Amino acid sequence: MLSLKVLRALPTQLKQCSRAMSAGIDFALSEDQKEMQTLARKFAREEILPKAAHFDKTGEFPWEIVKKAHEVGLMNLGIPQSVGGLGLGVTASCIVTEELGYACTGICTVIEATGLGYGLTLFPLFCCPKYGKQVLKFRCGCPRTVNLVMCRGHLGYRLSLKTSGPSKQLSGGVLGGLGLGVFDICLAIEEMTYACSGIALALTSSDLGQTPLILTGNPAQQKKYLGRCLEEPIVAAYCVTEPSAGSDVASIKTKAEKKGNKWVINGQKMWITNGGVASWYFLLARTNPNPKCPASKAFTAFIVDRDTKGVTPGRKEENMGQRASDTRGVTFEDVEVPEENVLLKEGDGFKVAMMTFDKTRTPVAAAATGLAQRALDEARNYSQARKTFGQYIASHQAVQFILSDMAIGVETARLAWQRAAWEIDQGRRNTYYASIAKAYASDVANKCATDAVQIFGGNGFNTEYPVEKLMRDAKIYQIYEGTSQIQRMIIARELLQ
Repeated sequence: MLSLKVLRALPTQLKQCSRAMSAGIDFALSEDQKEMQTLARKFAREEILPKAAHFDKTGEFPWEIVKKAHEVGLMNLGIPQSVGGLGLGVTASCIVTEELGYACTGICTVIEATGLGYGLTLFPLFCCPKYGKQVLKFRCGCPRTVNLVMCRGHLGYRLSLKTSGPSKQLSGGVLGGLGLGVFDICLAIEEMTYACSGIALALTSSDLGQTPLILTGNPAQQKKYLGRCLEEPIVAAYCVTEPSAGSDVASIKTKAEKKGNKWVINGQKMWITNGGVASWYFLLARTNPNPKCPASKAFTAFIVDRDTKGVTPGRKEENMGQRASDTRGVTFEDVEVPEENVLLKEGDGFKVAMMTFDKTRTPVAAAATGLAQRALDEARNYSQARKTFGQYIASHQAVQFILSDMAIGVETARLAWQRAAWEIDQGRRNTYYASIAKAYASDVANKCATDAVQIFGGNGFNTEYPVEKLMRDAKIYQIYEGTSQIQRMIIARELLQ
């Protein structure tokens, strides 16, 4: 340990370094992240929250909200620079996801399944007259400054770069998207989930379909499919799960056979978010018929257009929760896909699918945190308005303890997804942290929703109050994007390898 005498003798620069180290970890959001969070929260509270109950009852797909989200810039946040985005990381996705999830996790998922935390484009949000400034300088570290200019109502960003800075500097010109970091996107998603997880699911589910293209697509593939997402309010879907292959991805039976310069696909996918409304699908199919072939070489990843002959979406499933999300089976019968729609190369499909999950599970954790925060807020507000035995129930220690446990869960779940998002935005492999965040936040969301119903008592069991919907919406977080049990298997594998 340095003595006081020695410390005083150190050069000024070392003293400054010592002071910085003593400050510890900085948990504060940047000013840009705070503004992003505020804007996503405003959209969630004003556009999603008032309509959440309607879409929960009708099960309709929230196209009008999707169009508004696209207009203000809450779609396609991670699209690469080469096709008009800024290509930032997972952090930005989680900012948006938590805000969306607060409002409605179902509508949140509609966006999330297209790129699941990577496909949102938040820059238009900053320059929309209703939600932000028309011209804004956005600084993200030293190397870049972005001037937002109104163009076609919401698009149009001019990016100027300094000559120094990280190697991931962006190309200049007029851009179509922001491509925010995972952390930033997760913040916004948490806010939107606060309002309605169903609507939030509807808005964010498109990201899951985009992410494989963002990670592994070639320039032509990205320009064709991701470019369309920037220009139009369309959504994508991620077709992996089958009737007999959920957690066991290696058991997929959908097959693709090479015939000339085309692939012919036959099979059925199940529980596909955006299955009936997507413009295109990411699809995983077996291309090596040998049952002994390892999963790492047996599958190939494809991009399939929705209007291709032989693609038939099934009926919309009537789910317990997140009803605004369009969930269906999709049948592929002699569907011809050109060679140029293969991601990476033949046999690399399993790798593409697993890479995607590493990046998309963190925004799912952010969405679950948004739902948990909403449950806590509803329970707290109700406890301060409801009286029993002549006093507000918030004064009863039993209720206080429930609220305290809910708060502990929300805050620690948020820390978990923030760590996972930070890891991947630093360019590190985050499998371990993403699984921890996803498993923990999912459990917290379910417990907080159940506790909120308990505090509401009989009213909580009634559809006139919002917490029963939260309880129904929360359950799916322990199932999709890898069950809570699968996450624990992954965590154990990472610990023991």
